[in-house]
Amino acid sequence: MCPHSSGIPARFPSVPHLLALLRRHLGRAVAVTYLAAAVLPGPGLWLRHPHATGIAELPLQTPQLLLALVLFGAGLQVPLRELRLLLRRPAALLAGLALHILVPLLIVPGVALALRMSPDHDGGSGMIAAMILVVAMPVAAGATVWTAKGDGDQPTAVGLVLASTLVSPLTVPLTLAVLCPLLQGDYAGRLAAAAQSAGHAFALTSVVLPCAAGILCRLVLPPRARDRLIGVAVPAALPGSLLLTYVNASGVLGPFLRHPRPVLLLAALGVAATVCGLSFTLGRVAARMLRLDARAGASVTLACGMNNSSASAVLITTTLPDRPHILLPVLAYGLLQKVAAGRVIRTGQETDPATNPAPTPAQ
Repeated sequence: MCPHSSGIPARFPSVPHLLALLRRHLGRAVAVTYLAAAVLPGPGLWLRHPHATGIAELPLQTPQLLLALVLFGAGLQVPLRELRLLLRRPAALLAGLALHILVPLLIVPGVALALRMSPDHDGGSGMIAAMILVVAMPVAAGATVWTAKGDGDQPTAVGLVLASTLVSPLTVPLTLAVLCPLLQGDYAGRLAAAAQSAGHAFALTSVVLPCAAGILCRLVLPPRARDRLIGVAVPAALPGSLLLTYVNASGVLGPFLRHPRPVLLLAALGVAATVCGLSFTLGRVAARMLRLDARAGASVTLACGMNNSSASAVLITTTLPDRPHILLPVLAYGLLQKVAAGRVIRTGQETDPATNPAPTPAQ
């Protein structure tokens, strides 16, 4: 038989083909990852903890290493030339960054007030703590993927991810400190401590430094070395992101299935859906009020609603290791924000450019 007719390439797709397939079906891949965490949580639970090697104890837990890999890959892909052009027209960038910081301060107090009327003994403080840790995080790097799918304003999306990441050592502890008074019981003290110590350290070491290292490598490496690094790190980032999702989900989904708590599940879905839906809605309304064009408006909307839920899950693992159940609304938010992002992109694609408001001179 001729080697070319053996059918091996069809049976064993190339790595680029598999990665392209994952990107096209990212929502389904995340759902499969959640299912794997629920059915087979053992490996994920093992990876959640540091392990001794033959020489020494690993200083970082696996979730932090995976998060660093994902953000390093994102930094490597930053289009520096387009960002320089964006700085000449910063209106959408500044608006999106301001909304990303301010919108949670408007939404979370209202949700907290509603939860205080619930029969939960701590007034829903666990759910609110989870949402605070989500909305305090920088814009999710996945926002750039959804922007590219919808032919949106990619420089604005990348700029918002990068800017929110770089200011996160200031904004993460500030958001935690402002919203902590909404909590009751020991949640308030735990998050206040996180705001004072872990907030700065976590945002700097686990978020900013990996992303900055990727950007620096893109700037200083010779073209051949840079291309080789991109060819290795960027393809590894997507499976790394899915593995991180699996590790985070394993901490809650497996135990939850062994001891089901339907009320907790419904509460987690309800709170996550409310915060996520309001974030996207306020982002879209603000983009229209600012008369941004459809592409920039979509990027600003995504910046309001898409937060780095993986980073918040890692922070929960490090600061609240004895409260794995509050990962449930975080996981729900991570899935719901992808669904909402798909709706934003589809709406933008269906919009007739002739019906969009004229862009302002600053754009």
